[in-house]
Amino acid sequence: MELIIFLAIGALAGFTAGLFGVGGGLIIVPLLYLVFTHMGYAPSVIMHMALGTSLASIIVTSISSSIAHHKKGAVIWFVFRNLAPGLVIGSFLGAGIAGMLSGANLQLIIGVFAIWVAYKMMLGSMLSSGREIDQDSVLPSAFKQSCAGTGIGIASAIFGIGGGSLTVPYLNHYGVVMQRAVGTSAACGLPIAIAGAVGFIFFGIKEQVNVPNTIGFVHIYAFLGISTMSFFSAKLGAKAAHALSPIALKKCFAVLLFTLGCFFLTKGLL
Repeated sequence: MELIIFLAIGALAGFTAGLFGVGGGLIIVPLLYLVFTHMGYAPSVIMHMALGTSLASIIVTSISSSIAHHKKGAVIWFVFRNLAPGLVIGSFLGAGIAGMLSGANLQLIIGVFAIWVAYKMMLGSMLSSGREIDQDSVLPSAFKQSCAGTGIGIASAIFGIGGGSLTVPYLNHYGVVMQRAVGTSAACGLPIAIAGAVGFIFFGIKEQVNVPNTIGFVHIYAFLGISTMSFFSAKLGAKAAHALSPIALKKCFAVLLFTLGCFFLTKGLL
């Protein structure tokens, strides 16, 4: 029964990853939190396991989503190369920071973050649908992009996401149209997920987490079930992303983030 649930989470998360370029973590984390709670795991490690397992699963999701977006010409590879070093360093550091926070504090931080990004994205959808990229005058320098990547990586590991919640608004702010921002964000999710998952495994082993079927803070069966289904469903989400208008994507993205933000705020305060 649990394997079926993990497969279902993977199907939904993968579609969301392809559609919004978010890696699927915004779906995986709250659902795994509920499943792990039902499985009776210790409250002190449930949130950390949801984050670590989410990032591990996003490795596969990002590969599938990136391939699909690349075929559509939506991945800006020079931006990916600029962001990647910072994303890797930041993600590993973020996993360590998350390990020092309590589950309740993580829920509150994630909830506030999701609602803030939802507000920014909804506001952006009302102002502009985005401009085409101008490499010389719109985007900041490669060094500044790398620094931004570090910040995105730290936050992404703490939130257990592929970074799309930050990468998409960041690129869109500098004039990248929504579809290309989503596609590039999907590619950026790979270094974030790898470094973040390694971090959660490392710090989980260091904390001597004693939970069956886990390596550090990563649940093996959940990872296998989610990643298997998400690999296929991410391609469907990517196709859907290119069928929608930039403004429609922004609004859908904002509604998703707001809903999940309220969920985590409620859980963290109770």
